[in-house]
Amino acid sequence: MSHINKQDIKQEVFDLYDDYAHNRLDRRAFMQKLSLYAVGGLTVTSLMSFLMPDYKGHVQVQADDPRLKSAYINYPSPKGGGSIKGLLSKPVDAKKKLGGIIVVHENRGLNPYIEDVARRTALAGFVSLAPDALTPLGGYPGNDDEGRTLQSKRDKGEMEEDFIAAYQYLKNHKDCNGKVAVVGFCFGGGIANMMAVRIPALAAAVPFYGAQPDVADVPKIQAPLMLHYASLDKRITDGWPAYEAALKANHKKYQAFVYENVNHGFHNDTTPRYDKAAAELAWKRTIEFFTQTLS
Repeated sequence: MSHINKQDIKQEVFDLYDDYAHNRLDRRAFMQKLSLYAVGGLTVTSLMSFLMPDYKGHVQVQADDPRLKSAYINYPSPKGGGSIKGLLSKPVDAKKKLGGIIVVHENRGLNPYIEDVARRTALAGFVSLAPDALTPLGGYPGNDDEGRTLQSKRDKGEMEEDFIAAYQYLKNHKDCNGKVAVVGFCFGGGIANMMAVRIPALAAAVPFYGAQPDVADVPKIQAPLMLHYASLDKRITDGWPAYEAALKANHKKYQAFVYENVNHGFHNDTTPRYDKAAAELAWKRTIEFFTQTLS
């Protein structure tokens, strides 16, 4: 990240980035609007590099961490993309079968941040599988801008099938105890909600700032939920009251947390939207929840 001080950046800049990151603004329009905030010593270029993810110095659990057995596998997704690549990780010293967790990426494929989260999940005592929904298009291309463009080309229904197939694969895996949960971020948060609707046997779902399912589908949810929202993320958080009302009306088991004064993407430690306190608290709650539901 550049030397810009996060406190000096107006909220509107983060909102613009959110529009850009979710394909509501193309790059040209984004840069044009960003120029309104390039004042003082700030240039559009410096603002752009400040907002973009920086994967180099932000890996918490390295790919070759000796405490883990972590490798890419392919699993079948007959109704989706055919054969899907994913990162499968587990603690190297596991003596028994473990609870399984599907880790679902944002709207840009299996990038280094999500791979890192998948390894953190395994290190906490689970077997994790992080699929790459971009597999049929060649996989995550190495940067998020191209990843987003690629992901927008995939059929949404087929992608959903890829994650449902990941659940089936992990549930039947020799290292898994048969209980499988899901955690997802952004697009992945929406997928976590979808899986709770579509998979009655899902052990638990934890959507981070994910789009809510249709209220009409809430009665189908059997899994306990833990939902994490950001107060400044109006686009997603504004949909929470109606979802909560439906969960209550249908006597569903859920816990929800709205973290104050943080943005969409607050868990992602590679961008300036990261909020350390909120991210660490949300993650601690998530791991405790999985420990309860998957043992």
